[in-house]
Parts: sequence; C-alpha cells; structure tokens
Amino acid sequence: MYPALEAGQLVFALHTKQISRGDVVVFRHEGIEKIKRVVGMEGDFVYVLGDNPRFSTDSRQFGYIKQSTIAGRVVWPKV
Repeated sequence: MYPALEAGQLVFALHTKQISRGDVVVFRHEGIEKIKRVVGMEGDFVYVLGDNPRFSTDSRQFGYIKQSTIAGRVVWPKV
C-alpha cells in the first residue's frame, strides 16, 4: 500500500460489514493478511488494488475476493 502505508506500519481497522469504494481494507488471502483499497464491488465480491500498482499483488492477479474475507476497514491512519 506504499506510499499511503509503509511496510510493517501499525494500522487500526474497524470490523464492519459497511465497505465502500475507496475504503482501505484488511483481508486474508491464501492465509496471508493483506491491506488493499476497494475499487469495485459486485454482490458479495470486492475488487481490490494496491496504491502502487507496479509492485502490488492484488485483484489483477487473484480476482475478486469474498466480502466475508474482509477483517475490517482501516480507520487509522486516515488513508
């Protein structure tokens, strides 16, 4: 999520089912927690991208994620 977030940076996330385009979310993919920005939603599925597309592994590689895999929306720092 660089430049918005640095690797290893502490974030606070709010567990919520209210996710919108533009939100930065924490989710689990293949056993690894990831932080990405929501850019699209279709039903129960969410399309996420990193802010640094040249170096990001995101929905362009693994497709839509299930909304149920989202642990929360990042509320601090405000990104």
